[in-house]
Amino acid sequence: MTIRHLKTGKPAADRAEDDARVRAVVEATLKDIEARGDAAVRELSERFDRFSPPSFLLSQSEIEAALAKVSARDMADIEFAQTQIRTFAQIQRASMRDVEVETYPGVILGHRNIPVQSVGCYVPGGKFPMVASAHMSVLTASVAGVPRIVAAAPAQKGEPHPAIVAAMHKGGAHEIYVLGGMQAIGAMALGTETIRPVDMLVGPGNAFVAEAKRQLYGRVGIDLFAGPTETMVVADDTVDSELVATDLLGQAEHGYNSPAILVTNSEMLARDTLAKVARLLKILPTAETASASWRDYGEVIVCDSYEEMLEVANEIASEHVQIMTDRDDWFLEKMHSYGALFLGPRTNVANGDKVIGTNHTLPTKKAGRYTGGLWVGKFLKTHSYQKIVTDQAAAEIGEYCSRLCMLEGFVGHAEQANVRVRRYGGRNIAYGTAAE
Repeated sequence: MTIRHLKTGKPAADRAEDDARVRAVVEATLKDIEARGDAAVRELSERFDRFSPPSFLLSQSEIEAALAKVSARDMADIEFAQTQIRTFAQIQRASMRDVEVETYPGVILGHRNIPVQSVGCYVPGGKFPMVASAHMSVLTASVAGVPRIVAAAPAQKGEPHPAIVAAMHKGGAHEIYVLGGMQAIGAMALGTETIRPVDMLVGPGNAFVAEAKRQLYGRVGIDLFAGPTETMVVADDTVDSELVATDLLGQAEHGYNSPAILVTNSEMLARDTLAKVARLLKILPTAETASASWRDYGEVIVCDSYEEMLEVANEIASEHVQIMTDRDDWFLEKMHSYGALFLGPRTNVANGDKVIGTNHTLPTKKAGRYTGGLWVGKFLKTHSYQKIVTDQAAAEIGEYCSRLCMLEGFVGHAEQANVRVRRYGGRNIAYGTAAE
């Protein structure tokens, strides 16, 4: 097996140093928010966003004013995208059914899918206003039936971004805050004098937002670790370098630390792509950001076979994996670790980011090994229940339970079973002994 790197990114040690710096900043910031509440949040908003309104919570009149600034065409596009996303989320929700079944005569077991009671949806808006993130989080939570949906996004040029507010409002947000970054995450999770804490945080963000969610996990639930965007193109010689380079840079422009990786079995395609990326960076308006990501986090990996390409792709477990080969469905069947797949040259990651209907909040930093992306099911908790409806079942199950508890040395547990064997089965079981 021969795997060759024609281009590599930052060494792992350097990336670890970056992560350590982020961790320290986030830890101190969250402690400050917990200690000082609104005062700390306001100072952070002033420092990072130069924004300090009388209230970060938008009133109904402020929401209406923001909506009035959205053009008819933009509003129609937002509504079209939300229709696609809502349709797929409703199909997913319908696939999750409550269950009740008699598993043994007189024994009823079941589960119910219950919405999380309050969710904080973060919508990034640093370099770019991520309007689509509102659809992916707020709207999906609404389909799941979450009764309190809190949405937050930073100000843009000193005011709420109209299209983000429109997407949040139309998606079903109950509270909209003009608040960004770590301060938004901390405020929603920890609560302040004016912001009630939520039970769960969702949404993508930069390294600081992702780290804040990681540190708060356990105190609140989170969707997943959705950090800086990652993309991988898995391609053979059935496509050309223009498609590949365009798809790599289309995601690299997200931020200075967005990995973009080509995995191919064609050295010609690999070298052509390197050259094409260099040419496109001369004309791409977002080249300042994209070139930093490509320089420090871009990789080009050449393999000898499709099996090697598959192995590399699964090992990297990228957030977005674009497959453009002569055997796309083979990769669909064989891949097991990724955020989302984009199969064939006719689709692309931007479709998934903005409009096609699947969710764009996806696992990064290899989290695709153990979790999928945000979907309607993330907002639902599956809770089981049981009941016994006959005396005979209470006695029979109780006898088994009594003996199994005593096997483990749990006498108090056994007595929970024994008292029911006595009461419903009419047997005289000595206290603290197994129901033989």
